[in-house]
Amino acid sequence: MFNLPQKEQEILKFWKNQNIFKKSLTKESPKGDFVFYEGPPTANGKPGIHHILARAFKDLIPRYKTMQGYHVERKAGWDTHGLPVELEVEKELGLKNKKDVEKYEIGKFNKKCKESVWKYKEDWEKMTERIGFWIDMEHPYITYENKYIESLWWIIKQAHNKGLLYKGYKVIPQCPRCGTALSSHEVAQGYKNVREESVYIKFKIQPRALKAKSKDAIKNLKLENLDNAYILAWTTTPWTLPGNVALAVGEKINYAILRNKSNNEIYILAKDRIADVLKYHPEKESNYKFIKEIKGKDLVGLKYKPLFPGVITDKTKNAENAFKVYPANFVSTEDGTGVVHTAVMYGMEDYELGEKVGLPKVHTVNLDGTFNHLVPQWQGRFVKDVEKDIIKNLKEKNLLFKTEIYAHDYPFCWRCQTPLIYYAKDSWYFRISKLKKELLKNNSKINWVPAHIKEGRFGEWLKDVKDWAISRERYWGTPLPIWECRQTGEKQNTKNKKQAGADSRNGCGNLKVIGSLEELQKLSGKKLEDLHRPYIDKITFKCDKCGGIMKRVPEVMDCWFDSGSMPFAQWHYPFENSNLIDCGSNKQEPSLKNKKRSCRFPADFIAEGVDQTRGWFYTLLAVATMLGKEAPYKNVICLGHILDKNGQKMSKHLGNVIDPWKIINKYGADSVRWYLYTINQAGEPKKFAEEGLKKASGIFVTLFNTLTFYKMFSDNYQPSNITFNNLNNILDKWIIIKLNLLIKEVSENLENYKITSSARKISGFITDLSQWYLRRSRKRFKNSDENDKKQALYTLHKALFELSKLLAPFAPFTAEYIYQEISNTAKESVHLENWPKYKNEILNQKILDYMETTRKVVELGLAKRAEASIKVRQPLPKLTIINRRLPEEYIELIKDEVNVKEVAFSQDKSKELSTEISTEITPELRQEGSLRELIRIINNLRKKEGLTIQDKIKIEYYTPDKELKDVFEKYKNELKQQTLAVKLDESRSEFENIKINGKKLGLRIEKIKK
Repeated sequence: MFNLPQKEQEILKFWKNQNIFKKSLTKESPKGDFVFYEGPPTANGKPGIHHILARAFKDLIPRYKTMQGYHVERKAGWDTHGLPVELEVEKELGLKNKKDVEKYEIGKFNKKCKESVWKYKEDWEKMTERIGFWIDMEHPYITYENKYIESLWWIIKQAHNKGLLYKGYKVIPQCPRCGTALSSHEVAQGYKNVREESVYIKFKIQPRALKAKSKDAIKNLKLENLDNAYILAWTTTPWTLPGNVALAVGEKINYAILRNKSNNEIYILAKDRIADVLKYHPEKESNYKFIKEIKGKDLVGLKYKPLFPGVITDKTKNAENAFKVYPANFVSTEDGTGVVHTAVMYGMEDYELGEKVGLPKVHTVNLDGTFNHLVPQWQGRFVKDVEKDIIKNLKEKNLLFKTEIYAHDYPFCWRCQTPLIYYAKDSWYFRISKLKKELLKNNSKINWVPAHIKEGRFGEWLKDVKDWAISRERYWGTPLPIWECRQTGEKQNTKNKKQAGADSRNGCGNLKVIGSLEELQKLSGKKLEDLHRPYIDKITFKCDKCGGIMKRVPEVMDCWFDSGSMPFAQWHYPFENSNLIDCGSNKQEPSLKNKKRSCRFPADFIAEGVDQTRGWFYTLLAVATMLGKEAPYKNVICLGHILDKNGQKMSKHLGNVIDPWKIINKYGADSVRWYLYTINQAGEPKKFAEEGLKKASGIFVTLFNTLTFYKMFSDNYQPSNITFNNLNNILDKWIIIKLNLLIKEVSENLENYKITSSARKISGFITDLSQWYLRRSRKRFKNSDENDKKQALYTLHKALFELSKLLAPFAPFTAEYIYQEISNTAKESVHLENWPKYKNEILNQKILDYMETTRKVVELGLAKRAEASIKVRQPLPKLTIINRRLPEEYIELIKDEVNVKEVAFSQDKSKELSTEISTEITPELRQEGSLRELIRIINNLRKKEGLTIQDKIKIEYYTPDKELKDVFEKYKNELKQQTLAVKLDESRSEFENIKINGKKLGLRIEKIKK
């Protein structure tokens, strides 16, 4: 049996020894450049099956374009910064938080990070090579290198010059474990559906607090007694309740006031929510009495008692505005009570409301997610761990109405899996929201596969685009090139000192964004070998406004900025290679061999998983648009996630992770690639099952068997002067037309990045070639008619030869093997070949239609035989085709395939194609059936003996049955031809018995010695 994994290893050695990949990069490229960008992986984790998925799709299009006559540079890249690396090192060193890192020392920690990024580099390189992903790993871009960082600094300065860089105090997602903020696109990758305890809280109204006012909200309620009245609010984050400072209502929403008959308490909540929250229905008996209905505006101004007294005191700024009801347009009645609990420091909408009405801004939680001194009973404990205690506390104070389990999406850190908290703090931002129009315009010019991503997942994301929180309070990353005046100089006068305030830490507040190493060296007089922390933090220089000391802000960049800037930073743009970027969309003239290429922006093609719509795909577009460039990629394949066979996400915890090496070593890289191409469309989730892989790889078994058959009869076949027009046999014409059509369809599909459709078309052709063309042509290869045999060889050779080229981008090893086995005067490798061209003159639709009808007739005829329980080897007298007519050459195929002596035609009123078959078996027909059975038995004996096409045999037989004896005598020439026998003798002695149609037969074969 053909061993594909073993053969692939041999081909890998051939490619390496002959430098085939490098030769493909230098082959003639008359069509110019086709630009491919590699999304950089991080090498501090082992590659998995999902990485093979992405690399298989990324490899295919560059191979195809290279064969088409383009030059496709394939520069590898390594994403080396960020939390993924830091977390791995923290785990290795046993560090639990940022304090531990700083105690260990930042310099030592970053040195470990730099080492860690190459931990699995060898694994990645081996996997990349093994699956046939051709990419230049000898000259990769590396995001931690100084040149790369310098380009990043230049981009940041451009953003600053355009007014797109700013420092803002906002509520942003914070990972308490990692101690840093996350950007919106990072948050989008970490949502999980969780079931948690949500709480309904009773906020006690303070009626006496506002009685002195003439226009207070109490009068609007027009109730005699509010001493026992509560506003009901709801939250899924009980940990934010100690930070509550206000309640929000919708002014136009209808609210209901009801009395609890059992305890005489009054509750206020949205009328639309009373059925769900109180189980109150007017027509049914209830524990509640409906008092009246009011508008939300009637509640505005009501004052209530704080849940946790002491957090806000009289000395707190804006304390007088706390613990009141305010109007807000974000309130809805879709869930909860129609009243929103507001903790200004822990919600984006809460913070905006607080800014608008002047609510006090007080943090009850530290950056590490623990309560601070303002919540002494839980100080130092992680907020999510305290939620049950908070609920218990509220219940003891009679402020808890009820709890219920609520399923909702909650954001977790996409790297460490810690629940995020929304936290008001300083952060540096790119003002991406200002570029929404340009982002949407650039996206409109991108071809997305699948197409719905463009306006759907990606387009909707852009329509609601947020400013990009770019700073991280971490260590191993691109340092923000922002220096701030921190120390007052002699030039600053007293007035300026007062204006500077606390934010500038006694400096004048002057900011300077550095855009190059040269600029930094001129200002500081120092040159760094390593731009990372802590070395960069030591670089200071004089403030040009006040003479103070300019110090770098401590943050590093979001590592997604690193990878999103790769179109520019990989070339150290603009300090070098500006001609590679500034050529825009004006592609160079068709180039000649070895002519210097000049354009590397934008990319013609990229591909990654669907999660990158809010990762790399987004940051690429954001950075390019921020620089005023066009869309950084023209075509993108967005791949669905790989799941296990049950549709679950793969994880070590579930034990459903697939070892890619085990699968490749068992089935071969081409089988894995083919399975991933054909399992379903590119953008759909892929349930990876070994059973499916085995089935998909069956196409290679079919193909190798076809190749083996060709080699049996080719005898060093040399291409002759046969052309399509010379072909006499309809099967030859048909398969060449099918091949020509396949070239057209695969090419058109690949031009539109429809990889699955292309691969399935090839599968269909391989099946047609083997199961129809070759099966119907087998006798011709053993034929004494040399001209017919030559035409059959020509046809099969051409089919395999052109098929090897069509297969090359999909299954590069199999394509190479077939090519090397059948090519004589061809190129060194199939991957140095030119892509096959469709020829319009080789298209005869009539032949295709006739053959399709022929195959349908055969299918119907065989079904009729099966109904009658008659084996196909037994000839039958006649098959009648109803409502169709076919030329004679197709009739002969039907006769042979259905095994009938005659084909007739008739018509009926239905006009639908159908067949009838005569099942009467004459003695002569029975003899022919016996002949076919004999041929099958003898050829099975040949196979059992391990004989080849070159081995001739002698046949001895013994039978007492006269009819069987007549078969041997009457059909001896055909029997010898079909079994490659040179002698056929009747024996007088009995030996191994075989039954044919119930008749006794002794049979023996013997190899003829040369």
